[in-house]
Amino acid sequence: MKNFIESLDKGFESRVRLGIMSILVVNEYVDFNTLKEQLNISDGNIASHISALEKLKYIEVKKQFIGKRPNTSYKATSKGIKAFKNHLDTLEKLIKIKFN
Repeated sequence: MKNFIESLDKGFESRVRLGIMSILVVNEYVDFNTLKEQLNISDGNIASHISALEKLKYIEVKKQFIGKRPNTSYKATSKGIKAFKNHLDTLEKLIKIKFN
C-alpha cells in the first residue's frame, strides 16, 4: 500500500494556508483585507502564510493603487492550483483507505 502521508504537500500543512488556497482557487484575484476577513486572522499571521505560499510559487502577488490607496491582491498560480488539487486528492485517498 502506498504511503499517502508522504504524498501530502507540506506547503498546505497549515489550516490557514489551506484556507488561503481554498479561496484563491475559486476566485481570480482576492485582496489582502478580504482574505484576512474571510479567514478571521491577524495581519501578521496571514502575511507570514502568504509569504510562505509565494516562496513556493503557489500564489502570485499584484500590487496596484486604487485611487490613491495601495492595494495588494493575490492569485493562485497554475503550479499552486495543481499542487492544491493533488493535496486534496491525496487526502481523499487517505479517507477512503479501508483497514482490514
